[in-house]
Amino acid sequence: MIRVTHSIWLDEKAIDESFVRASGPGGQNVNKVSTAVLLRVSLDKANLPPPIRARLEKLAGRRLTLDGELLIASQRHRTQERNRVEAMDSLIALIQKAAIAPIRRVATKPSFGARQRRMDEKTHRSRTKNARGGPGEHD
Repeated sequence: MIRVTHSIWLDEKAIDESFVRASGPGGQNVNKVSTAVLLRVSLDKANLPPPIRARLEKLAGRRLTLDGELLIASQRHRTQERNRVEAMDSLIALIQKAAIAPIRRVATKPSFGARQRRMDEKTHRSRTKNARGGPGEHD
């Protein structure tokens, strides 16, 4: 089990790790060694609580497949191990972000005094603009 937060654990069986050849830095090594990491996380096997899973699916965007798998790739580094750590860190960060419930906005109304000041300002502005007219154009 992989600890994501103090109350959320991710089952290791839900993660499938594969290595592919990476593009980018590495010289001749890049043509011979599979250093890029591709994590496939099955959300069905991950046993995440439904609200967290829903937020994770929304955050994942294009990284989520139709089969309900989350794909995370890492090929920034030249070694398999560093790419593996980076991919796992980004997975954990994504789940931690999904674990934070959004704060509901509480609708409020402007106070009576605020509404009164707004109306007074509108009246004042109207009189100012009316005074700009030429002679005989006042109401």
